[in-house]
Amino acid sequence: MTSIMPCLWFDDRIDDAISFYTATFKEAQVLEVQRQAPDAPAFTAVIELAGQKFMLLNGGPRFTFNESVSFVIETDGQEETDYFWNRLTSDGGEESMCSWCKDKFGLSWQVTPKQLMAALTGPDRDGANRAMQAMLQMKKIDIAAIENAYAGA
Repeated sequence: MTSIMPCLWFDDRIDDAISFYTATFKEAQVLEVQRQAPDAPAFTAVIELAGQKFMLLNGGPRFTFNESVSFVIETDGQEETDYFWNRLTSDGGEESMCSWCKDKFGLSWQVTPKQLMAALTGPDRDGANRAMQAMLQMKKIDIAAIENAYAGA
């Protein structure tokens, strides 16, 4: 079976990235690490986060992350949304708008509650538009505010 595995190019912080991502996601594991010498930093690694494999590469300063690629974390509830948002924006990460943020490596994420998507795609189109307008004013998603906007409260 064919599969797709994103390759994330890091300057020289792959070992820090392995630790950060596997500590952030509860369902995480390190599948493979290649080093050029036993005590050298990792050159490549394959990790799995929430069932998705990622290759990490210590490639040097030639390329950097930008917003043209992001990873969506579909959360369920405010507590899980807060956890991922706070974890990803800590220690040098950045908040952006409408559920988007960057982690300390500059990788973009969308912390997107299932409840947001339910409101944006709900059968009440006026409610969906109100939810959209509420979302456009937010950085981290406030599920109660989204649901109130959808309901017209």
